[in-house]
Amino acid sequence: MKIEHKKNYSSALGRDMEYNLYGTKGHPVLVFPSQNGRYWDYQDFKMVDVLTPFIDSGQIRLICIDSIDNETWSDTYGDEHQRIVRHEQWYHYIVDELIPEVRLYPEETFITTGCSMGGYHAANFFFRRPDIFDTMLSLSGIYHAAFFFPNYHDPLVYDNSPYDFLSGMPDDHPYWDIYRHRNIIMCVGQGSWEDDMLDSIHKIEPVLRQHDVPAWIDYWGHDVAHDWPWWRIQIVYFMEKIVK
Repeated sequence: MKIEHKKNYSSALGRDMEYNLYGTKGHPVLVFPSQNGRYWDYQDFKMVDVLTPFIDSGQIRLICIDSIDNETWSDTYGDEHQRIVRHEQWYHYIVDELIPEVRLYPEETFITTGCSMGGYHAANFFFRRPDIFDTMLSLSGIYHAAFFFPNYHDPLVYDNSPYDFLSGMPDDHPYWDIYRHRNIIMCVGQGSWEDDMLDSIHKIEPVLRQHDVPAWIDYWGHDVAHDWPWWRIQIVYFMEKIVK
């Protein structure tokens, strides 16, 4: 497997950003790290190891990126408006700068995935830009921004809260039809540390069902915890279905 490390200046963020590439061909998978995570976490937590057969066979390639959660979602004592503005700058870094850097051809579309906070990001980017992302695989994600902004709400928070903006999206919005033709997988366990994630997925599931979006909402057992050993099992299970 070819592994490359990239470091480029982001105009949107005003600083250098780093990411790792694993593999050279196949369906590109944009990997969001878990909360406050770094681009090397997916490798350190053995997620790259379990996906190696898919990478070596040329079915997928991974783009593992950096988060700035410590400046945005996790900065609970920071100014709420500045936190969400900073997140929006990171959003534009990804869609306007990083995606063009890693695309192999102009029309190429991506899988987006992540665990926990990474699952939130995977869903948020997918639902905001289904023209860029053709598949979303969220493992143990949160889908409403109020979890991180309980006492603050503005248009940017709304735009980054999938439950809210999907609930408010008009029935005739063209994105609904795009979603119906995309692959949407949202998985959650019912064991330790999954309660908040279960509550969030229970909120967003009826919104998708109401609009006939055939999302695969998969509830795993009461022994399935919010932790890497289970996410390693889940990522292989679902990736086999995605790339078959």
